[in-house]
Amino acid sequence: VHVAGTNGKGSVASTLLAVLSRAGYRAGLYTSPHLSSVRERFRINDEYIPREEFARHATRIHDILAGRQITYFEFTTALALLWFADRQVDVAIMEVGLGGRLDATNVITPLVGVITNVSMDHEAYLGTTLEAVAGEKAGIVKPGVPVVAGVGNDASRMVVEATCLKQGADLYLLGRDFRAEPEEGGRWSYHPLAGPPLAGIEYRLQGGHQLANGAVALATQEILARKGLPVPESAIRAGLREVHWPGRLEHFELPAGPPANGARYRYLLDGAHNPAGVESLAAALGSFPHRQLILVWASMADKDVAPMLAAIAPLAHRLLLTKPAGERAATPEQLLAMLPEEARTKAECVPAIPAALDRAREIAAPDDLICVAGSLYLVGAARKLLLGELVADE
Repeated sequence: VHVAGTNGKGSVASTLLAVLSRAGYRAGLYTSPHLSSVRERFRINDEYIPREEFARHATRIHDILAGRQITYFEFTTALALLWFADRQVDVAIMEVGLGGRLDATNVITPLVGVITNVSMDHEAYLGTTLEAVAGEKAGIVKPGVPVVAGVGNDASRMVVEATCLKQGADLYLLGRDFRAEPEEGGRWSYHPLAGPPLAGIEYRLQGGHQLANGAVALATQEILARKGLPVPESAIRAGLREVHWPGRLEHFELPAGPPANGARYRYLLDGAHNPAGVESLAAALGSFPHRQLILVWASMADKDVAPMLAAIAPLAHRLLLTKPAGERAATPEQLLAMLPEEARTKAECVPAIPAALDRAREIAAPDDLICVAGSLYLVGAARKLLLGELVADE
């Protein structure tokens, strides 16, 4: 299964993994980037790649290259394919790293292609118009291979439709061929490509935008069922209920002091790092009750930062600007200069992430929400400090 799109790729891919694994399949998942350990990129069902197997396949790639150079992402993609082949998975879910047409994952011919949605991101590589970006995403479409898409009714949809028509690939569109509808109590119903609706769905991934991702994953599963990978309703419900995608609207509480006093800090970690992702985060904040929002924020300098800050800054009562390690990261001072004028009085520059989290805890009252967002690199570093490694033995 080949998964492309601007946002929601990881949510769709991890949902598919959860559903397929609950049905008894040996399902491989390759995603990027990782939060703190490179081994997070490689999973089979609920198991991350063991150290020994990572080292063995890495050594094999190194020896075969014999001094020739490849990129980091080409290396991890090759390693994923080698590991999945070695473990003889029943199905492999491969997430595109960037774009699609020229992505290292585009060497595969899948059972089904997925384009979650298309919005502006990585303009330096993918183009400065929605049509150009959609053209890169649609580069994963293969002759005769069906495509499930959650694209909006805009220029991106026209590009995807035209590409599928040219390639003789059946296209299944969210809102036209399948859909999700919210129900009371946070549940929703799925109206499939064929057959009766599936009502009363509980989905662990939070946020209104996740309905679209869940529906795209279920439509993709319907196509896989036609290709010999059926899943019973019980596994679908269990997978949706239990799916875990860390760092994406991830809500948790941690003690604020000795257990006896019972005080707790409330956190929300979200990897939103482009305008559409920040828009989804802003819309979702109302689902997490809080008195004040304390926002810890960092961004990569090559992102379209100003509109993201303009969308999220008005919702924050205090804004702590910080910087993850790496040359691409914007400095707190650069972020401060991009803030709307009226938001600068509530902002502070805190160069180091540990110090930014400490400062957030100093400010926070028990019914406040500490939100960490703007970059997956920031979320990864903060999550490791707050919860430890995702890969248990890392």
